[in-house]
Amino acid sequence: MNNQMPQQAQSWIEVNDLSFKRGKRVIFDNVSLKIRRGQITAIMGPSGTGKTTLLRLIGGQLTPEHGEILLDGKSIAHMSRQELFTARARMGMLFQSGALFTDMSVYENVAFPLRAHTQLPEHLIAELVALKLESVGLRGTEKLMPAELSGGMNRRVALARAIALDPELIMYDEPFAGQDPIVKGVLTRLIRTLREALDLTTIIVSHDVGETLSIADYIYIIAEGVIQGEGTPAELKQHESAFVRQFLTGAAEGPVDYQFSHKAYLSDEVHS
Repeated sequence: MNNQMPQQAQSWIEVNDLSFKRGKRVIFDNVSLKIRRGQITAIMGPSGTGKTTLLRLIGGQLTPEHGEILLDGKSIAHMSRQELFTARARMGMLFQSGALFTDMSVYENVAFPLRAHTQLPEHLIAELVALKLESVGLRGTEKLMPAELSGGMNRRVALARAIALDPELIMYDEPFAGQDPIVKGVLTRLIRTLREALDLTTIIVSHDVGETLSIADYIYIIAEGVIQGEGTPAELKQHESAFVRQFLTGAAEGPVDYQFSHKAYLSDEVHS
């Protein structure tokens, strides 16, 4: 982890005055934040507060109702179809479930983005697939099917696929969810190692406090449509907000309304 990175580092993505609703429910209300080049930026908050929705807005799958999301100064919402396709090739995404194609082998899963975005011959694709699998500690698993993988292996194959195109940005959607402590440790080390080796700009969406604080350079805590707190892990641990302190410590007593969070989870988590 490098919490000493200068906060004036160049922003690769800027979210300005973002507002977004699902029906009558406000997901974001004039939210602004920056994703800085080369840093690990974490988006944290209770379940159902729109963290995954933010990744979909950055990826262009959703469009803001108000405000803008800029990629290298250009509005993602106003990109042409070809521009958006090109922009997405610069982004890797690790979905919460891994989202491997169940009818494809490990090799075919990792090769998929290479075939979709390049015209490389098969022998080069094979070399790249082997290289990416080796980078996540799974070289030699090319012939396995997703059903033959453990949960941790599934997540690492998905990570190999996410970095297949050597993206500038990688987004992790709840990378630690459902994993045992050992796998969490492996994933934490991989996220840090890949950031350092590939100079990746990284976004982590998570509510796993310990793992996220151990690797993030900068953190935004979002709840009830707004940013409740932001800063480095050290700064957040000393934050004056009772909401932030309760979230980080997991205390039962405090301003976070469990009933609100539970209701939001039931009604909205499938979309957020």
